Amino acid sequence: MKVTRIPLGPLQTNGFLIHNEEKEAVFFDPGSDGEKVVSLLKEEELTLRAVVLTHAHFDHIGGVEAIQKELGVPVYVHEKEAEWLKDPGRNGSALFPGIPEISVSGEVSTLSGEGKVTFGPFEFDMLETPGHSPGSLSFYSPENRVIFSGDVLFQGGIGRTDLPGGDHDTLLNSIHTKLLDLPDETVVANGHGPETTIGTEKETNPFLNGF
Repeated sequence: MKVTRIPLGPLQTNGFLIHNEEKEAVFFDPGSDGEKVVSLLKEEELTLRAVVLTHAHFDHIGGVEAIQKELGVPVYVHEKEAEWLKDPGRNGSALFPGIPEISVSGEVSTLSGEGKVTFGPFEFDMLETPGHSPGSLSFYSPENRVIFSGDVLFQGGIGRTDLPGGDHDTLLNSIHTKLLDLPDETVVANGHGPETTIGTEKETNPFLNGF
């Protein structure tokens, strides 16, 4: 599995393109510039099997509409946030001046619970990691030692909890009971900024001390 980080949109949200040798692909969190993502897939001759959303805040979903219309692929999101895709107030795009309101018109497939999930040829352990938002999900690949975690845990930081549905204590509980139990070498492919590892955040993240 090859992983490519692609910062997208005004907040430079990390989208992650993963693909295999057979050129089958999955895209996590197309935050904007859906046309750019489609062009990249065509240039690389990749077949997109799914779009997977770690959560439904505006800066993670802005490219969904264009990708879905052009390629007709399934889009997956937690059931608690499926309606957020159509509601600029709930996905946050209506709350920030200068940000275009985002509403996704296509159908989506919902996820809930924990356990093995498969998107195209790729299998992940799905973890519910609420706090940044009520339906935040993380997708762990033990074989590749990487977790796609959205805005739960960052290099030296944690997700904000001042948007609708956020809760600080719930977020810290998700990090400590779900993410920090993973092997220290696990790469955290997060929603903003550089990747980090579980071991590094255990040792150096100031937001996790004293929990």
